[in-house]
Amino acid sequence: AAPPGAVSFGVKHTEGVTVEVAHRGQEEVEPSHGSSARWPLDEGTVLRFSMSQASRELNDNKVTVSFYAEGGQPINQTGVFLTGIGISLDVDADRDGVVEKNNPNKASWSWGPEGHGAILLVSCDKESP
Repeated sequence: AAPPGAVSFGVKHTEGVTVEVAHRGQEEVEPSHGSSARWPLDEGTVLRFSMSQASRELNDNKVTVSFYAEGGQPINQTGVFLTGIGISLDVDADRDGVVEKNNPNKASWSWGPEGHGAILLVSCDKESP
């Protein structure tokens, strides 16, 4: 997506987004904390972004990449709007017939009539040869 003549790039992002830049041949990533950092446009450089929580509304987060020419002159920008989707496995953790999203017993399991935790039944038979 880099325009002709671009030699470096910078990244800006909203608070709900984490951005990392990985350089060719390096396993380490550098977090992007603001708009002041710039990276060279080298082949193999990877820009990775993620969100750690669900969005409050559609397209409420954004990543903007600015491209610069030799000498630091801005050339162009491109952007991506993001919507974080929350996924949760909800279970009847206290076995009372009610599925609750934030039951404290969701992370543990105890046997017996007064026990708690989800019961998972797995089919381990051979249904096909």
